[in-house]
Amino acid sequence: MAELLKSIDWLLIWNTLYLVVLVAVCLRIIYDTGSTSKTLAYLLLAIFVPVGGIIIYFSFGINYKKRRIYTKKLVEDEIFLQRLEERVHASTEETLATSSPTVQNYRELIKLLLNDGLSPLTSGNRVKLLLNGEQKFPEVLQALQSARHHIHIEYYIIDNDHIGNQIKEVLIQKAREGVKVRLIYDDYGSRSIRRKYVQELRAAGVEACPFHKVYFWLLANRLNYRNHRKIIIVDAQTAFVGGINVADRYINKPEDRTRLYWRDTHLRIDGPGIYYLQYIFFCDWNFSSGQQLHPHRGYFLSRKRYAENSLVQMAASGPDSPMPTILFSLLQAIYLAQKEVLITTPYFIPGEGILQALTVAALGGVKVKLLVPGISDSALVNAAAWSYYDDMLHAGVEIYLYQKGFIHSKTVVIDGTISMVGTANMDNRSFELNFEVNAVVYDEAISQQLRDTFYQDLAHAQKIDPEAWRKRPHLKQFFEKLARLLSPLL
Repeated sequence: MAELLKSIDWLLIWNTLYLVVLVAVCLRIIYDTGSTSKTLAYLLLAIFVPVGGIIIYFSFGINYKKRRIYTKKLVEDEIFLQRLEERVHASTEETLATSSPTVQNYRELIKLLLNDGLSPLTSGNRVKLLLNGEQKFPEVLQALQSARHHIHIEYYIIDNDHIGNQIKEVLIQKAREGVKVRLIYDDYGSRSIRRKYVQELRAAGVEACPFHKVYFWLLANRLNYRNHRKIIIVDAQTAFVGGINVADRYINKPEDRTRLYWRDTHLRIDGPGIYYLQYIFFCDWNFSSGQQLHPHRGYFLSRKRYAENSLVQMAASGPDSPMPTILFSLLQAIYLAQKEVLITTPYFIPGEGILQALTVAALGGVKVKLLVPGISDSALVNAAAWSYYDDMLHAGVEIYLYQKGFIHSKTVVIDGTISMVGTANMDNRSFELNFEVNAVVYDEAISQQLRDTFYQDLAHAQKIDPEAWRKRPHLKQFFEKLARLLSPLL
């Protein structure tokens, strides 16, 4: 009897301690989480999943928006910084004033990116659309081979495979020739290169470092805050940005019928549009390496201005940003649409803002078409996405499921006049948790190419019939609604 009472006493103590911890965690969730839906989701998880819910919150839920990992500030001289900001504003206003009436229709979007992130509107660029790895990598290898001053690379995934090693050999060669080569790799996404691959680069003189190094793979909350950017800059002249990582699976070889077809999109940019990408790299490098790499003319001097004269602006955001700039830019672009919105995304968990913007556009007579995977690498994410389709279909949004393979492109085309290509998916993770970057191109020729590509992709997609969709099995709909409850956490 005494032993029983003793065990009950210990059980009471542990339960009391757990209750105190649970209350403290719930208070932190309420105080620290900005989104109401995320707050409720984490509260339910912490309360109804004992211990595990608390672990998940501390692993994935800490709000770095209030604890920015670092500040994007390269210039310490406040007077010089003020002059620089004035010059960026003046340059953007001048470019905007001399641009076409079509571009001026997007004044609010241009001003948003300028005021929020000091991202300049640049002219005199040449932009080239690259579809899939088979178009991207020959261009990348050629550009790397031509480097004379510096190569800056920042990637989420670099695999230790054929194309990964091709790029490694070029970087080693250029470093031995005296070119300054710097590489930032995400420690989680590029885990296959962490040892021998990186050691070989460093031995040849390449400076390589992980972004936000991961030490505790299962519980470290930093796994949730990944550098999802894909940036290459060569000699302050040429840059690459988009959705294609460095891995063989992004290259579709006709002779290899066993591998899943991978549909993706990238851009090559030549001209002053690369300045902001260089700025992003400098900030990320200084954080990752612990060095203080200072900007000077050799890194911000694009000597050529191209006759194509594409106008380019960058949208970048992440835990280093006070605002979800990419989300805001997407919302502004959708609200400015007058005729057509074409969106391609591999992961669609829109959140209230995007959902409402697309619904308002469709109800207002704008043709809204959404291309998403029919074949996905995540059943849970797909189920959560499907739960949003009913409302959009009811509003008149057309939704297409890509069937040829896995569609990984992240593109938006508005009225065939401006386009966005980058690294950000249309989900909470990209908008708030990951480091991302999108290129906004105010060019009808490029936008028309992307529009044509979108409709070519629709030839390999199945359009969702609203009536048939509503009649799908009730058990399937129930699972989708359960997945939607977790959507703020995905």
